[in-house]
Order: sequence, then C-alpha cells, then structure tokens
Amino acid sequence: MDFKKAVAEKVSGIAGLDLETVNRLIEIPPQEDMGDFAFPCFALAKTMHKAPNMIASELAASEELKADWLSRVEAKGPYLNFFVDRGAFAKEVISQVLKEGLDFGKAEDGAGKTVVVEFSSPNIAKPFHVGHAFTTILGHSLSRIYEKLGYKVVRMNHLGDYGTQFGKLITAFRLWGDEEALEKAPITELLRIYVKFHEEEKNDPELTTSARENFKKLEDGCEEEVALWTRFRDLSLKEFNVLYERMGVTFDNYNGESYYSSLIPGIVDMLREKGLLEESEGAQVVKLDDKKLPPCIILKSDGTTIYASRDLAAAKYRYDNYHFDKNIYVVGLPQALHFQQVFAVLEKAGMPFAKDCVHVGFGLVKFQNMKFSTREGNIVTLEDLLNESVAKTYEIIKANAETRNSGMSDDQLREIAEKVGLGAVIYTYVKAGRERDIIFSWDTMLDFEGDTAPYLIYTYARTKSILRKAAEQGFVPAEAGSELLSKLSGDEEFACVKMIADLPDAIRKAAASNEPFMLSRQVSQIARAYNRFYNNCSILSGDDEEQKRARLALCQSVCDSIELGTYLLGISVVDQM
Repeated sequence: MDFKKAVAEKVSGIAGLDLETVNRLIEIPPQEDMGDFAFPCFALAKTMHKAPNMIASELAASEELKADWLSRVEAKGPYLNFFVDRGAFAKEVISQVLKEGLDFGKAEDGAGKTVVVEFSSPNIAKPFHVGHAFTTILGHSLSRIYEKLGYKVVRMNHLGDYGTQFGKLITAFRLWGDEEALEKAPITELLRIYVKFHEEEKNDPELTTSARENFKKLEDGCEEEVALWTRFRDLSLKEFNVLYERMGVTFDNYNGESYYSSLIPGIVDMLREKGLLEESEGAQVVKLDDKKLPPCIILKSDGTTIYASRDLAAAKYRYDNYHFDKNIYVVGLPQALHFQQVFAVLEKAGMPFAKDCVHVGFGLVKFQNMKFSTREGNIVTLEDLLNESVAKTYEIIKANAETRNSGMSDDQLREIAEKVGLGAVIYTYVKAGRERDIIFSWDTMLDFEGDTAPYLIYTYARTKSILRKAAEQGFVPAEAGSELLSKLSGDEEFACVKMIADLPDAIRKAAASNEPFMLSRQVSQIARAYNRFYNNCSILSGDDEEQKRARLALCQSVCDSIELGTYLLGISVVDQM
C-alpha cells in the first residue's frame, strides 16, 4: 500500500482536485507532531471561496477522511495533517521490503524508454585525475538509478581522443619514446614525452611543424600515424579499465571525439541547407542572438572542427542509433555555456530531440591539508587517492580488529579496507549537491561516526552481526505479512520505518533532478534512525520473543535498504568489520 497515494486519493475525493495535483501538493511535515503527511489547503481557497484555515478545519472533521490505516486527521492552520496508524504502516512497509529485498524501490517509470548517459570521458594519454572521478562517479550512480526505475540505460564514454596533441605525441614518441616504458605504464610514458615535447618546442620550431604534419596525416588516415594513434588509445584504455573495473564502472560505448569526425560534414551541410550557417571572421557560425547566447562556432577559419561540431554530430548519432528519451551529459559546470549553445543549435535546426538533451554539471575538487605521493607532480590521480584512502582505512580497521580480537585474517582486513576505502572516496562526491565544490579531508572522509561511507558500511555490518547472533540463538525475523510487524510502533522503531518507506521516493527524486545526493541523504537518514533505535531499544535481550522477531525484521529491512542505496551510489558493503 502506498500511504501517500492513499492520502492523496482521500483528499482528491473530498476536495474535487485531480489526483496528480493533490499528490504533488502533499508534503512530509518537518516535525512528528505535525503528522506523517500534510496537505496545504491554499489550493482549495479559490474553488471553495473560504480561507485555507477554515477549509482545513472543515475537512478534518469529515467522515470521508477516516480509515482504519489512519489514527487521526487534524487541522493545523491552513494544513490538513494526517497521522497514519503506526502498526499498520510498519507492517505494510517492512513486509514490502522483506518480500522485495534489493528489488525494493524498483519501478516501471521508464519502461520502454532509453536514457543515454555520457560520463567519465578522460583524455587519452593523460592521467585519470580526481576531476575525472567526479563525472565518473556521478554518471555511474545516475545510470544505476535510472535502471532501477525501469529505463534502458546506454553508458557512453566520450573519450578525448582527437586533436592536435596527437600530432605532438606521434612526433614525441618517434624522437624519445621508450617501448618498454610504454608497455609497462603507458600513460606515464606518454605524459613524459608530451611534457618533453613542450619543453623542446620552445627552442625548436621544427617540432611544431612536424606535429602539425603528423596530425594532418592522422586526419587523412595515413597508415603509420593511425597505427600509432590506435596504439596510444588502446594502451590508455587498458590502463583506464583497471580503474573502471576496480570501481565497478562499465560502459556500453567508447566512441570518442575521433569517431564523429566523419559525421561532421553531414551536420555542416544540414545547417547550411537550413540557412543557419553564417560567416564570421572567416569562421562558420550559427548565431544565437534570439537565445541571448554568443554565436556557436561550427568550423574555424582554417576549416577545422571544434568541440561543438563534434558534439552536434554525436547528439544526432545517439538519437539515430538509440532513439533516446533523454540524453544526459555529465560534464563540469565550466562547460555550461558550451552545452547551451549546442542544444540551442539543435533546436534551431529543428532536431526533435533537442529538448531531451540535458547538461548535468558539477563543481570543483579541492583538498584540505592532504598530502599525496603523486606520480605526476601536482596532479592528484584517482589511483593515488583511492590507494591512500584504502591504506588509511586498513590502518583504522586493523587497529579496531586488534582491540576487539576479531580473529579476522590480514587478507580479510585488506578486502574490507578496499571496499570501505573506495566507498569513502565515492561517497564524498555524492553526499551533497553536485554543483557544490568537493573538499576532501581524511578526517571527514574516514569518520566512522560522520556522514560518510564508513559510517553506512559499519551500520550495515553491525546489523548483519546482530542477525547472525540471532540465528545462532534460534531467533528468526518475523516474516512478511506477519502481524508481529505491527509491534514496530515505538518512536525509534517508527522513525526508522518511515525513513525506509521514503527510500523509493528518494530514488525518483534523484533521477528527476539528476542529483544522487537525494539518495545518499536518505540512506544516511536510514542509518541515523536505525542507530538511534539500536542505542535505545533492546533487540535480542528481554522475554518478549514476538518483539524480538519484529525488531529483527526491522534489522533485515535496514540491511536491505542500506545495501540497495549504497549500490545505487556505486558503493559496496561488507558483512563484518
């Protein structure tokens, strides 16, 4: 039973408003004494020709709003406050979680619809730094969230594999490349020769000429240059994929910028035929004055393409091949103007999918009193960040294990540290609104009592431990549909049940706003509510066996909810710590 929907149906029937409008207006009160659901009566003032306060009072007294699943309905100012019957609510919610397990929150909102998510998109031959982690983690989480809601998701890795830098790399490799180093650590070697090229170029203009010639040969499809470029690309991807596999990130398509070069002439011809291309200082542009945007350059004065022309070609390719209902670009906020221009050009060109293209921007990455043993000078690579997080996590859990005499082997501790350490980094990117800058701090990230992944994972592991102890003592959780679940009506129990009940709505909100933090916040609230329950209520002690089984069912539901929520964020849990 969907209690919010049931309340909406009650209000709709008595107020004469359509169900969709009522459902949208219903709020969750900020305080428990205001009820579980609240309907603001302002929307009825015009049709009922009365003050909202008076409307609320009259409706609260109506027999039509009574139900066995409602304990009472009260008017408080202009609000109609609904108090659900705690026992009925707990039985319904916990039964649903016990039945569905990790399928809890699964929906068919996106049935028959396709979402394309472009994310990660690192530059070939360059280090995968912490900035790339932002798009990778956000995109990975959004992909899982949309899949949870029934969408078909196409994960696109729009690699930065095109441009004049590849002419420079080809020249540099022929002059200074080390074959053994390239095979062993491709990105490190390619970065080394790329930096050397720029140092030498200052005193040797012939290098610049050589690089331009090599890039022209690459564009023309010359065999040797294409073979070197392909090798650089494949070796870089091999190194990137080690990181992707470590984080559980996958892609359906790796078409980089180079892939769309052959499609750009078709875009240029289409824009010209529609009368949208104009010359401006030798360049071909589409003017966007009507959108209050600067002109979008399609071809530079020398006839070469830029990011915008390649993104226009990529958008059309994606629609032609995937017929997407939404095309999401998880790219940093500094590119906001670029995407406004690209989407505006698509709209002016009459592309039907222009309105379905969405830029999901994010902030910057900063560090607070953190030191790294970086391989790339002042570049903080994601691998360095993950390794240090795992190493620091290992020291923490090893010390705790020794204190508790847990008996876990070093291999077990390292496996746990890997998951918790990675989770700590991932959660830092999704714990707040994506447009806010990320400030990394070891003390904050690895706080087992703060708003962190270690706190969530520890809560999960501790709850699993309780369930194991219960099984050893012969106690099993109450089953779905059991009347025992109605016993979960105490303040701490009910607060936890309510947080679990709101999880499916948080998943929907995360998708609607492309904000994983809507979900991370809810999972954190579930863990907080559970720990208050854990600290204030006896679970396995006492003589009331029915209450024990009901509370164990709550524990199982918390485990499923945390595991589900962290999975959608891209984080793994562990059964013991």
